[in-house]
Amino acid sequence: MTVTKLSERRVCRALGQHRSTQRQVPRGRDDEEQLTADLIELARQYGRYGYRKIAALLRDTGWVVNDKRVERIWRREGLKVPAKQPKRGRLWLNDGSCVRLRPERPNHVWSYDFVEDRTHDGRKIRMLNVIDEFTHECLSIRVARRLNSTDVIDVLSDLFVLRGVPGHVRSEFEGSAIDPVNRWP
Repeated sequence: MTVTKLSERRVCRALGQHRSTQRQVPRGRDDEEQLTADLIELARQYGRYGYRKIAALLRDTGWVVNDKRVERIWRREGLKVPAKQPKRGRLWLNDGSCVRLRPERPNHVWSYDFVEDRTHDGRKIRMLNVIDEFTHECLSIRVARRLNSTDVIDVLSDLFVLRGVPGHVRSEFEGSAIDPVNRWP
C-alpha cells in the first residue's frame, strides 16, 4: 500500500474547512473547572437569574470573565432560567368585595353554572351543573333546551332535601357566593 502525500491546502479544500483550523490546537483554560463550579453554584443559589446576571455576580466575587464566556459555559452545562409561573387568579371581585370563599369541608360551598352546546341539527341545549367545590363531586346535571331561574331553584331545593343545606352556594356566572339560608338566587 502506497501512501500519497497531499497538501494541506488540497485536503482542506476537499473537506470544506478553512486552513486556519488545522494550525492551532484549542486548549482549555486552567481555571475552567473552578469557574464552571462557581457558575453552577450561583445558578443554583439564584434560580431566576440568567447568565448575564450570573456573570456580573462572578465579576463581583473576583473573576475576570466576560458575558460570552459565561454564556458558553451556561449553554454547555444545559442551564436555563425556569419559565415564570403564571399568576394565580384574583381572589377579589370588581365590585370591591372581599376574598373569595374557599371550601373547607364537604357540603361547605356548592357552585352552579350553565353550559351551552348545540346538537347536530344546530339547536341549543343547555346544562345546569351543580358541584361541591371541596370534593369536586358533581351533585346534579339538569339538561334542557331552556333553563330559567325556576329550574335553578327546583334543582337546588331537591339537593337541599337529599344532601342537606350547604354553607354557601356560589353562582359561577355571577362570581358571587349566596347564603342559601338567608337568600335565594
